[in-house]
Amino acid sequence: MVGAQTQRAERGPGRPRQERVTDDTLEAVIELVTEQGVKAVTMDAVAARAGVSKPAIYRRWPSKQALIIAAAESRIGPLSVPDLGDIWAELREVLTARLAAYRLPGTARLLTELMASAAEADGARGEYVDYTDRLMAETRRILQRGIARGEVRPDVDIRSAATLVAAPLVYRLLAERELPNERFVDDLVDLVVRAVGHPEA
Repeated sequence: MVGAQTQRAERGPGRPRQERVTDDTLEAVIELVTEQGVKAVTMDAVAARAGVSKPAIYRRWPSKQALIIAAAESRIGPLSVPDLGDIWAELREVLTARLAAYRLPGTARLLTELMASAAEADGARGEYVDYTDRLMAETRRILQRGIARGEVRPDVDIRSAATLVAAPLVYRLLAERELPNERFVDDLVDLVVRAVGHPEA
């Protein structure tokens, strides 16, 4: 733990204090989850690991669920892809960015624990739904642009198609226990574009 705190101090001594507290706290959550699981994430443990005060944490995140979601979002968060004029290229941008995050050490454990926490969240489940909605927003926009350009059939259900884009990488990582690669991304984009595009004449 001392080594982790020293590394944080060396990494960004010139950062504004507010930014430092936020970054160090979220990194501490990710470390605890990937090392010990979500049950190890308590405000006391996070404060000790990050070297910050509990009031500073509570001012930013009012609950454990909010803190875990914020930590996950710091690693796997919303994206912005410019209009490239081609749905294949745009979907590949999304999946390549996700691939980079999923291949980081600890991401598989983080995703597994996040899903388990969401399943047990009861009243706080809406927070996880909102996070997922933010996560999928850019893929939905890309599909809508594809419809506007005539690349995607207008009858395609955008939400279902966005799930089709996102789910295989997670399944390969968590269920098949294999790190996805660039070839998998390219194959997946090919399959999705064929599934949502206009049938060939």
